[in-house]
Amino acid sequence: QVQLVESGGGLVQAGGSLRLSCAASGRAISAYAMGWFRQVPGKEREFVASIDWSGGSTYHADSVKGRFTISRDNAKNTVYLQMSSLKPEDTAVYYCAAATSRTRITINRGLYDYWGQGTQVTVSS
Repeated sequence: QVQLVESGGGLVQAGGSLRLSCAASGRAISAYAMGWFRQVPGKEREFVASIDWSGGSTYHADSVKGRFTISRDNAKNTVYLQMSSLKPEDTAVYYCAAATSRTRITINRGLYDYWGQGTQVTVSS
């Protein structure tokens, strides 16, 4: 079992920055692909970013490319999402997820088998 706990969400003005953290426990996540997703009410959970097991490869959705950066610290069993130049349309609940059968970048939501409880990010205009 892998438990994931997100933190770092909050209210920020447009143009501001936040860093989300995802702390894992129960098992080391160093061998797994990790990802960040987000969801707004009434819409499907959408992919934001993924990182491979080593942290050497990352992929970001077009909507956040150049503004968000996913990273990981395997020694701390933690994954991060640095968010900059935030826009009101980035407002959502952000979820961290682990794909325990995958080591490479994973975009498909269905391949993630452990999820955190989510952290709210609200960007005011």
